Amino acid sequence: MAPTSSTDPIPFRPLRSALIVDDHPLYCDALAMTLRAIAGIEAVETADRLDLALKRLDSAAPPDLVVLDLNLPDVDGLDGLIRLRQAAGGVPVLVVSSLAENRVIRACLAAGAAGFVPKHAKRDMFRAALEQIARGQRFLPEGYDAAPDARPGPRDEAIGRLALLTRQQARILQLICEGMLNKQIAWELSIAETTVKAHVTAIMRKLGVQSRTQAVLLARETHFASLMPEGG
Repeated sequence: MAPTSSTDPIPFRPLRSALIVDDHPLYCDALAMTLRAIAGIEAVETADRLDLALKRLDSAAPPDLVVLDLNLPDVDGLDGLIRLRQAAGGVPVLVVSSLAENRVIRACLAAGAAGFVPKHAKRDMFRAALEQIARGQRFLPEGYDAAPDARPGPRDEAIGRLALLTRQQARILQLICEGMLNKQIAWELSIAETTVKAHVTAIMRKLGVQSRTQAVLLARETHFASLMPEGG
């Protein structure tokens, strides 16, 4: 079965530079060599944490492609993908992960990934992924079966709502999930407490919830534990 792609359009972008977000140095080096060899991407940067990737995107011109490993030291689930996409703007984000279950792939697509490649994939699959992304197509790996999850469920709805948050709102929600109060969040982000309160109100409206506790529960729908098959 050949790799397939959905028909959802991704803005076309020639791939000349890339940012790899992965905390395994050897894999980063190998992936950088692969990108150069199969797609002619010469300018390759790396970041081993989400916060470093976000700072890189803030400080310089965006790359043509972001390659993201879901499992980072400062990320527990798809919130990292959602926040990275918000920071990257129209730059396609290709997820490369060892977590290659159907429901994880589906969740990544719901969060706006331009494609998904399992970490154990051979060069031909990476080549196919980059070619399709450059043509504005979303890439799905060989063996992916969307049929069992054809109808969107609560998890997909949660991911879709979280994707509506602005980058600042997503950061505030993360701090709420860590148990911080508005005053602590204001100090952490160097903003006024009234600004935090306004963001919290907007967050709850976008998520369709009535309390901070409900917002936290919805955010947990994107954590790895909720994406793994039962008993797996």
